[in-house]
Amino acid sequence: MNDIILNDHNKDEFPPAHTAEHLLNQVMNRLFGCERSTNAHIERKKSKMTFLLDHKPSRQEEKEIERMMKQVIEDDLPVTFEYVTQDELPEGVSMDRLPDDVSETIRLVRIGDFDVCPCIGKHVRSTAQIGRFEMLGTNWDEHEHTFRVRFKVVQ
Repeated sequence: MNDIILNDHNKDEFPPAHTAEHLLNQVMNRLFGCERSTNAHIERKKSKMTFLLDHKPSRQEEKEIERMMKQVIEDDLPVTFEYVTQDELPEGVSMDRLPDDVSETIRLVRIGDFDVCPCIGKHVRSTAQIGRFEMLGTNWDEHEHTFRVRFKVVQ
């Protein structure tokens, strides 16, 4: 499969934070039944992700987000890649956020059996390489029903 053609990638991610982004998306989906982040800004020093939720999370729910993130990182799940055609996407994997001119071949990033999502970014080899996840704070917008999580990963 050396002749696979993927879309150009215009970002240079910090792999630990970018992999944590995948995990946080799945944690939020599992806890709140929400879609993946509507707005993510992932950086080496500080990252933020915004989710559309049906309610403002309680303090206990915020603690559970952090607990689940720490657990899945500690579980040291392998991060692997799989190449499939658009027609071969597994059930539940959406192409909604991919560019209109997406290549026929899609790279899926799998994090153990915890998450799978199309992505061409850089990732760590296993979740333990992320380091420590620290939730820096959250914001709730009642009007928009958006919940922003600010975090960093510490190596």
